[in-house]
Amino acid sequence: LFDGVYPFYLQQRKVAVFDVSSIIVIVVFLTFACSFLLIIPGIRGRARLYWTLRVLLSLLVGVVIVAVQFTGDWETGWVTANTSYKSFSHALVNADIGLHVGLAGVNVTLLGNPVNQVNETIDYNEHFAWSFDADYDHSYGEGLERGLPSPILYVAEKFTTQSPCSLHRQYRISGHYASATLWVAFCTWLISNMLFSMPVLVYGGYMLLVTGAFMIFSLLSFSTVRNSLMCPIQFGTTTLHISYGGSFWLTLAIGLLCFVAGITVVALHYFSLDLLKTFFDLREDKAEEHQEMTEVYVNAHFVNNG
Repeated sequence: LFDGVYPFYLQQRKVAVFDVSSIIVIVVFLTFACSFLLIIPGIRGRARLYWTLRVLLSLLVGVVIVAVQFTGDWETGWVTANTSYKSFSHALVNADIGLHVGLAGVNVTLLGNPVNQVNETIDYNEHFAWSFDADYDHSYGEGLERGLPSPILYVAEKFTTQSPCSLHRQYRISGHYASATLWVAFCTWLISNMLFSMPVLVYGGYMLLVTGAFMIFSLLSFSTVRNSLMCPIQFGTTTLHISYGGSFWLTLAIGLLCFVAGITVVALHYFSLDLLKTFFDLREDKAEEHQEMTEVYVNAHFVNNG
């Protein structure tokens, strides 16, 4: 030891405050929303409210479909326990251990109570990726070389390919198919917006239903991990249990919103077309098409020949 730091682990790992990819997605969609808000004063009357509601709801669906691809809280779990901190050391620390499962990997969090214990700052958030272009075992091996705290390595070991728990393959395949179906939902969301702008309202409503269906399919794909036996993650007498997190429930809510919006559009098309066209600001065009002529000029020469 020198200055209270282990030689094989010179610098303290910092906790990840936010995911950069998610922030980029949110900033892009916020830019679209702000751009629309700048032009909304140019729309007159009640149509301004309808345009605002349609555009903001559509952007909300789009940003959720893309953002949840990069979040790490599809499944989450926390436990507070007294546990060993480093290998080859008998020192115990009191800490909150968190497990956050995403579509592309897992995050393991370690937060001390208090943060400063055993002459160190215990505040970690380590990511181990299992997407098809990443090597989970290699990331775990790097963690061993860096000398990560024992609780983080213990939890991460449960998801390695060599672990008898066999969780790696199940989570990797389920996350891959969930991500793929979400990208299909994003494509159908784009098509629905195109159809609404053409305008072909009823087919836009059908595509909203397809968007909601693919979002539900992604949830079903991810939930198949529940069919496999979950190895217990024990810290002394306490067990870390995980459950569905915010991204899972947010995707479910937006999927149901797409179903409600799609059913509403289709129902209004068949039962109240005028109300639907009013909401999409199309009644003015219809009025112009059926506007009666106030003056009629007749050529007497053609009338006489007739």
